[in-house]
Amino acid sequence: MFDLILSELSTDDTSVPSIIVAFRLTCAILLGAIIGWERETNSRAAGLRTHMMVSLAACLFAIIALELIGFGTEGDGRIKADPIHLIGAITSGVAFLAAGSIIVSGGKVRGLTTGASMWLVGAIGLACGTGRIVLAIQATIMALVVLFIINQFANRPEAKSDEETNDT
Repeated sequence: MFDLILSELSTDDTSVPSIIVAFRLTCAILLGAIIGWERETNSRAAGLRTHMMVSLAACLFAIIALELIGFGTEGDGRIKADPIHLIGAITSGVAFLAAGSIIVSGGKVRGLTTGASMWLVGAIGLACGTGRIVLAIQATIMALVVLFIINQFANRPEAKSDEETNDT
């Protein structure tokens, strides 16, 4: 069944089948949740729900862009509209949300990793929305490596001084 779904992820129809849309949206939510869970367990400003929503929204925008491609073609099949601009708009919107999670207080910056993870789940959502599920899974796994494993090195006592705090 999973192979059937994956084989139909790329369709030439002007409309993405409903089951494929549901699969892509579900993948976006689950992959965003994995990264959001890590942020949540570390008590960060943007956690599970925020990351799920960002990924879901980016996925939905990508699906809408694919739908609009079918409406924006000329008689010879050339695209009149440029749906790639949608990716730029999503990136800007997610970057705006991510910037809101960054706090500067007393000369210390906090929330950079959370902001970056929100930006990443936006890209993961876009990948899911365009049917690049394997790419989205690969990015999620790599993000977990960065968030879990690299964090172990960053939190060693010899890796930071007494007055520094964890700014992730």
